[in-house]
Amino acid sequence: MIDRRSLLRAGASLALLTPLQALAAERGLDAALINARVWTPGGGAPRLSAVGVVGERIAAVGADQVRSLTTARTRVIDLKGAFLMPAFTDNHTHFLTGSTALTQVDLLSAKDRADFAARLGAAAKARPGKWILGGSWDEQRLGGALPTREWIDAATPDTPVAVPRTDLHMYLLNSLALKLAGITRDTPDPPGGVIVRDAKGEPTGVVKDNAKALVERVIPPMTDAETDAIMRLGIAHGLSKGVAQAHNPELDWKTYEALRRLRAKGETEMRFYAFVPLPDWEKMADIVARDGRGDDWVRWGAVKALADGSLGSRTAVFHDHYDDAPDQTGVRVTTLANLREWITASDAHGLHVTTHAIGDQANDEVLDIYAQVEKTNGVKDRRFRIEHAQHLSHAAIPRFAKQKVIASVQPYHAIDDGRWAVKRIGPERLKGTYAFKSLMDAGATVTFGSDWPVAPLDPLTGVYGAVTRRTIDGANPAGWLPDQKVSVEQALTAYTANNAFAGFMEDRTGRIAPGYYADLAILDADLTAIDPLKIPDVKVLHTFVGGKARYSA
Repeated sequence: MIDRRSLLRAGASLALLTPLQALAAERGLDAALINARVWTPGGGAPRLSAVGVVGERIAAVGADQVRSLTTARTRVIDLKGAFLMPAFTDNHTHFLTGSTALTQVDLLSAKDRADFAARLGAAAKARPGKWILGGSWDEQRLGGALPTREWIDAATPDTPVAVPRTDLHMYLLNSLALKLAGITRDTPDPPGGVIVRDAKGEPTGVVKDNAKALVERVIPPMTDAETDAIMRLGIAHGLSKGVAQAHNPELDWKTYEALRRLRAKGETEMRFYAFVPLPDWEKMADIVARDGRGDDWVRWGAVKALADGSLGSRTAVFHDHYDDAPDQTGVRVTTLANLREWITASDAHGLHVTTHAIGDQANDEVLDIYAQVEKTNGVKDRRFRIEHAQHLSHAAIPRFAKQKVIASVQPYHAIDDGRWAVKRIGPERLKGTYAFKSLMDAGATVTFGSDWPVAPLDPLTGVYGAVTRRTIDGANPAGWLPDQKVSVEQALTAYTANNAFAGFMEDRTGRIAPGYYADLAILDADLTAIDPLKIPDVKVLHTFVGGKARYSA
């Protein structure tokens, strides 16, 4: 505790303090979180045990500093040995899609085809005539064959269905949805898309990548009020997982528009960084020129490109053919000419660019384009990103560090895809698959996230995946491609400080330090000290964003 005389004695030195430190010295802390095990990136030992907060920001760290600034008005929170760390940032979410999925039928846990159809049938009865859109599926859990409309037509005769594969690169449509979308045997594959057909040439109900737009155009949009309510549901879910901020590399404007509406009404509880489609770069450049880039609750000024599809859909672009489909090498969702033109123009106008790339050839081509853009537009702090960077050629790995390209990866994918990836591309190409440790060892900035709803919006499952590499089917107890395991500290850094850097917020988020936002996650176990196999059992006790407890268990 400090008294008035000690404050007067300190008055002469206040001019040497930052405004925040001076305010803390003058009036004391608003909150003191004590008796914690505090972790921060690069903190090392010994561990701190207390954090002091004034307003939205951290004003003091360490027991002595916090104690000296604690007054009668300070709210003291005894954490009783809990683990306190910077709150998680998720580098890649489809936040509106994920939030919507919270309200939709669960298909991922379906036991077999009959169960799959029955769940859709129950949803159709509960919402007769209304589109069923959520509840992602994974054919690998249902025998390996792609589902077809015949699986579900009898259960959903009067309700249109368009449910995504877990990677979001395919939809399964029933016959009614195909009819409403006007997709027939005579409908050509759109550029960058595939309509899967049976031996007779009839659509099976599965559409891939750009072919999804054929059905999306006939799905009735949600109202603004419905969208905003669903976003609030997703925000509450994210906070319960210790997530204070989400990056949203989207291929439409819906999440951006919802976030701006929510921000106009006040704080959004979580922080957001919104990306919009690369082809619309001129529209975003105009918004930045007119409105700026938002604030630290909702920011924009970034664009996302799409180079290829996904491994599961066989639309990721590889140099060589797929092992289980010798006639296929993937699908370029955007032409190289358009990628080159739009990325160059976006970068020249000061927009932040990221590009989805899965296959080894797609990653090589994006790295080539980024290098060309830097030569054309000159050297600057642009922080190019590649989303997923899943399958890399041997030569690509050091290029990330050399070119200062951020590898924005999602570790849960490794323990999910690891069940079957070898079927797609064979053992030799697996050497560059989900190469987290190789990228880190090469000096690249690696950031972690979920790709929600492709994977759970739960950083603890991502940390577990990155550290153990144990596939979700239990088939790899020692780890799948175990040479790519990373340490818990590396994983936590990727989820905090590195994500802050990837979003141009490294001077105010991602660390426990004076002046940084008090965005904090408090867990019931020390992630750096427990058996990594127990990480999924750890519970989030509190999530603070901007100095305020937004979630408490």
